[in-house]
Amino acid sequence: MFRLASVDRILLLSIAVLVFGGLLIFLSASLGLFATEGSTKFSDVALGQIVLGLGVGFLAFILGVSMPHRIWRRLAFFLFIVSVLLTLAVFTPNFGLELNGAHRWIHIGSFTFQPAELLKVAYVLFLASWLSGVKRTVGNPLHGLVPFLLITGVVGAVLLSQPDTDTFVVIAAAGSAMFFSAGARARDIAVIILAGAIGLAVLVYMRPYLAERVATFLNPASDPRGSSYQIQQSLLAIGAGEVFGRGFGQSIQKFGKLPEPISDSIFSVFAEEFGFAGALALIVAFLTFALRGLWVAARSPDMFGGLVAIGIVVVVIVQSFMNMAAMLGLIPLSGLPLVFVSHGGSALAVALGATGILLSVSRAVRS
Repeated sequence: MFRLASVDRILLLSIAVLVFGGLLIFLSASLGLFATEGSTKFSDVALGQIVLGLGVGFLAFILGVSMPHRIWRRLAFFLFIVSVLLTLAVFTPNFGLELNGAHRWIHIGSFTFQPAELLKVAYVLFLASWLSGVKRTVGNPLHGLVPFLLITGVVGAVLLSQPDTDTFVVIAAAGSAMFFSAGARARDIAVIILAGAIGLAVLVYMRPYLAERVATFLNPASDPRGSSYQIQQSLLAIGAGEVFGRGFGQSIQKFGKLPEPISDSIFSVFAEEFGFAGALALIVAFLTFALRGLWVAARSPDMFGGLVAIGIVVVVIVQSFMNMAAMLGLIPLSGLPLVFVSHGGSALAVALGATGILLSVSRAVRS
């Protein structure tokens, strides 16, 4: 039976703060969309976020919490295969949707879905299942490193062909953390880091848009009306928030000045309205989620549950901090949404389902 009282309460509270706080931030940022594109576009976006994101996400959350986490180990391979096939389906005519030269979405009726969001969770579940099975020989390169690189390479080939480099970086970070936690040797981790660095360098060399991001990061003032425009407007919004912000709903930059105010740049809108104090509070909420999630992972009664907890925490935290760091100019612009906050009904629904599984692991810790 579904018993919410049996989960870790600190972890549950941090998730609730992020979800409902994220909804308020999203609604405020959406006012800019209402002003520039009218009520129809605003209602469509809000409906998708609330119905698909919160509605379907709440059902996925209940399912994740209710099911004993060990059941997901039996389903892991099937979910991984299905998610890979769905991610490949973005290239199917009349089913896949192309936006700005990227094939990342499939459309069903009036709704769009990004299957890479599901692939993140399926990868974590499958990798945790596999690592649990080879825990005694994971230090052997033929049993550990080589299969890990093959599994992650399959995911990378699918995502990089879309192209979706940023999502693959998040998935690779989660996979590496899980592989290390499963007992991989330092030599294997060094190989992964070296391979990742070489791979990123090759991608930046081969893909002009990635090279442009790096150039903009190194010199944010190089093209203020072109490639540097978003980071310039983002920093203006964050700086205008000062210590305590302009106030809820009072952002100026979201009204046609800041690109993607409800998705990529939503942290900048939030910082403008709530200032340094609000931004710090949001970071603390994410850190509370991370620390408590890792606490659950360390005390999981089985290796599978611990690795799943680590994978979910790393996916959420790496993606969220990459989004915020990009808006602050600390890393190149990534295009990654802020988990629980940015527009994207499918992303919110999957994130809620994943945190439900994390809470299920915490039930096993408390039992």
